[in-house]
Amino acid sequence: MNKVFIIGLLTTILLFPQYMFAQNNPTDRMALQPKDQSIIAISALTAKGDLVNLKPAINKGLESGLTINEIKEAIVHLYAYCGFPRSIRGLQTFMEVIDERKEKGLIDETGPDISPINNEASKYDRGKQILAELTKIPQDGKPAGYAAFAPVIEVFLKEHLFADIFERDILTYAQRELVTVSVISAIGGAEPMLRSHLNICLNVGLSPQQLKEFVDIIRSTLGDKEGHDARAVLNEVLKAKNLNTSAQEAACTRLDQTLLFPKGEKIKNSNFTGTAYLQMLVEADSQNNNSIGNVTFEPGARTRWHIHPAGQILLVTDGVGYVQEKGKPKRVVRKGDVVVFPPNVSHWHGASADSAFVQIAITGREKGETIWQEIVTDEEYRQ
Repeated sequence: MNKVFIIGLLTTILLFPQYMFAQNNPTDRMALQPKDQSIIAISALTAKGDLVNLKPAINKGLESGLTINEIKEAIVHLYAYCGFPRSIRGLQTFMEVIDERKEKGLIDETGPDISPINNEASKYDRGKQILAELTKIPQDGKPAGYAAFAPVIEVFLKEHLFADIFERDILTYAQRELVTVSVISAIGGAEPMLRSHLNICLNVGLSPQQLKEFVDIIRSTLGDKEGHDARAVLNEVLKAKNLNTSAQEAACTRLDQTLLFPKGEKIKNSNFTGTAYLQMLVEADSQNNNSIGNVTFEPGARTRWHIHPAGQILLVTDGVGYVQEKGKPKRVVRKGDVVVFPPNVSHWHGASADSAFVQIAITGREKGETIWQEIVTDEEYRQ
């Protein structure tokens, strides 16, 4: 059976019904949208000054549907948290990307311009009102802490940050907070501010699962240390709000309720770390060189390193997972992604630490069976 036919058929059968189901299932809408995922990566890389990796992140953002003005606004916003030099270098890199895309014949949507602010109240009062709305805390108390020690910075904070910047449109409060927590995670050493803004993220409608996904993107974009530090602060915030209980159990329960195919039997061999299930859909035979299996990974579960002599194709149908080829960085994959592993390339795949993960695995058998290798260590998994 032709692999192209299989991909087209399964994509139509599997992903379209799940898309329709998601329209009526609020839980399935809790994942970050591709545009917001790109805002996180672009903001973090700009704040870090990693302009080499910023270019592909901007390209991906434009392809995900972000307009030029939305990306521009995100990079402008972040200067308040990491300074003009990083913001300006980010804008210069963005200009290069736009020029390179134009040379390739790619014309990107500019999007609406910022609307004029028609508010005659003082900027200080407008900033107080916006800050109160974001934090859900009245701003009428006597200044304390750094605001009492250096009153002028409290004025700058309200007049400039929350009036001049947060009051602008194009980006929502939630998107501006994603920019903010991405920058703070990238620069490090500002855990109290990260804690405060993660609380604001919850106030403006971001869910705990979306913030856990934010941490996954920070880890995959910047590295394990930044991801670990952001995770520690997020766990504190969720624990304080009693929102951090049974996250893995909830992820597995949701999948049990939404799986298109049964989970099948628990995999009991040593080729998997953690708990995973397999439901074979098609067995290879003399007429068909491909086996097709539905594999469900519980959070943290993954395969060993392994090789498919004829290659493999994964269709991600639910959850958040990781894939990695030997010698390349680990990648985060989500529902709707398609992953192609070339023949004879060592790789592994599995669930993220906080989300179950479901894949349809299409494996060629004409050149031999899977070659299983060493386990994926905890250190490799966390990288």
